[in-house]
Amino acid sequence: MRHTAFQYVVDLRRTDERPLRRHLGASRFAFNQCLRLHLDARCTGVEKVPWSGFDLINAFNGWKRSEDAGRTFHVASDGSAEIEVTGLRWRGEVCQQVFEEAAVDLGKALKGWTDSRRGKREGRKVGHPRFKLKADRFGSFRIRNKTSKAGRCSIRVGDGDDPRSVTLPGIGQVRVFDDTRPLRRLEAKERGKILFATVRLAPSGRWTISLNVVAADLHPACCHAGASGRWVGVDRGLSALVVAATSDGAEMLRAYPPRALTSALRKQRKLAKAVSRKRKGSANRRQAARVLSRHHERIANRRNHFTHQLSNRLVKIHDRLVIEDLNIAGMLRNSRLARSIADAAWAAIAHQLAYKQAWAGGQLVVADRWLPSSKTCSGCGTVKDRLTLSERTFCCEQCGLRIDRDLNAAINLAVWAEKTYAQTPARQAGARDINAHRQARSGPRTSAGETSLYEVGTADMPQTA
Repeated sequence: MRHTAFQYVVDLRRTDERPLRRHLGASRFAFNQCLRLHLDARCTGVEKVPWSGFDLINAFNGWKRSEDAGRTFHVASDGSAEIEVTGLRWRGEVCQQVFEEAAVDLGKALKGWTDSRRGKREGRKVGHPRFKLKADRFGSFRIRNKTSKAGRCSIRVGDGDDPRSVTLPGIGQVRVFDDTRPLRRLEAKERGKILFATVRLAPSGRWTISLNVVAADLHPACCHAGASGRWVGVDRGLSALVVAATSDGAEMLRAYPPRALTSALRKQRKLAKAVSRKRKGSANRRQAARVLSRHHERIANRRNHFTHQLSNRLVKIHDRLVIEDLNIAGMLRNSRLARSIADAAWAAIAHQLAYKQAWAGGQLVVADRWLPSSKTCSGCGTVKDRLTLSERTFCCEQCGLRIDRDLNAAINLAVWAEKTYAQTPARQAGARDINAHRQARSGPRTSAGETSLYEVGTADMPQTA
């Protein structure tokens, strides 16, 4: 089984936006209230402080029915008054799963903060979760897919003879721009099932619906028969985004970056100046900021489209790939190359190659970060002491070989993989799951909409490649 996602853009011309904003506000309210209950419990020194997702859900469910959440006074004609506890009166207007998933998100944030303080979490330091602001005008909420006793799912696509629609519980039918036929075919053949839906509002004002689907493996015609081909080294760079070659020096692919940000930088500066000229808090400033956000979104979409095309081409043709481990975070500290490195999206290419090769039954190996692939001569194996970035042609002083720098690095990566994995089986034994939804051997779920331990932050998440 594999996990994938189908993303659709909401067509606001045929969809009422108010239910979406109502659920987005309810998610923000639940997150802030759970955080307030957590901080109050820590300050008062009670025995039970809600930290995990389950505890926060129980705390919020108890609060929303209490007097603190809402009450009304009934005054009789004789002057006597009675108090009626109503709780959170508008809680029935939204799907209750929005409250639960907001509490789950807070539980994950608190766990990440505590693990970061104790040194159990890799990467940069994570701060304490803060209250969400209503003025941010963007955010997301999540709804799980539940199945009724009659076998009807709460999240459906193409319902009511409308192929361009997604039905969500508590919201109703939402029209989208793209056709949902690929997902409907998966469900009709019982090769896929929707787990949950994430509705997101971008700063540009665009609503998107991401459906997380657990699907069967790819068709055998789309998979590799077995990782029995030759190793192909994939070198990532700036002048040439990707250069793929085999150990014998045959260049398999050379792709140049689209430079989505660099080509749109002039227009971006113009739009940024338009935002700064508007008065703060005005409607004109919000409109100008929305136009700038749409420009950023268009740049990101162009870059993602190119990286997906590139990774698909590499995975469909080659069943054995080797890439190098790059210290991208360290390279971004270079003020002269930071913009070009970020625009190249090296990490996105490596991530897409990893899970797509796992889906296709291929093999992907990451070479050591300190492997001198660019400084080593692919002809005689001599390692240079110094190689500047301006030297685009590799010249060996021992054998006199003159070869393109990126092609030389790709050949060395392929040679390293052939020497290291000379007797590697056709399929990687014990390979880690890509985008695993739950831990291996944890048993089947009792129901389709049940929240797992990982979703509530009470167990460690499995590592992904």
